[in-house]
Amino acid sequence: MKVDIRLYGIVGGSGHNDPAALAAAAVRGGATLIQYRDKHASTRQMIDTATALKSALARFGAPLLINDRVDVALAAGADGVHLGQEDMPVEIARRLLGPDAIIGLTIKNDLHVTQAPMDAIDYAAVGGVFVTTSKDNPDPPVGLSGLARLAVGLKARRGDLPVCAIAGIDEANASQVIEAGAGGVSVISALFAGAETEARAQRLRRIVDEALNEERT
Repeated sequence: MKVDIRLYGIVGGSGHNDPAALAAAAVRGGATLIQYRDKHASTRQMIDTATALKSALARFGAPLLINDRVDVALAAGADGVHLGQEDMPVEIARRLLGPDAIIGLTIKNDLHVTQAPMDAIDYAAVGGVFVTTSKDNPDPPVGLSGLARLAVGLKARRGDLPVCAIAGIDEANASQVIEAGAGGVSVISALFAGAETEARAQRLRRIVDEALNEERT
């Protein structure tokens, strides 16, 4: 399935008191995809929140993905999942979710590029690109040069694969990320840390679109 990863918001966790309202504001501002991630909530809490998110996003047509939890995605009727390297294997998730689900995969190094099941994923998220406080990441940032190298490797294996970048991305560096080879940005704090989520999304989306247009000319 073709997925629009230009502005990919990740919402959830203790810092987001109303994920559904935040996600709706982000999409109104131009977010193209929303992921729900919460490493501490119970399964029932996750299903309830995911169901509320799905309902809030339905009128906008924006897809909802669940981080890691295929069971929650199925229970809430989400549009797919995002999987890390230690999560359920992509091939099993695809079998459970079906051919129409959106499945994304985190890519952190060259080995991940060569091992990625290209026929079973809909996009790759490369990173972390920069240092971030939004997630505990034991791996060092790949930086812009690492992003560029990994994006080239992914495109060499499958030219039409959407590649987004994640971690530490904001209005100040989003255009550099696009110039390095990403087709979109995945963000948490840049959208949801503080007020004015819709306005933040508008600014980020404009930056990303302008950078993508520059890359095409």
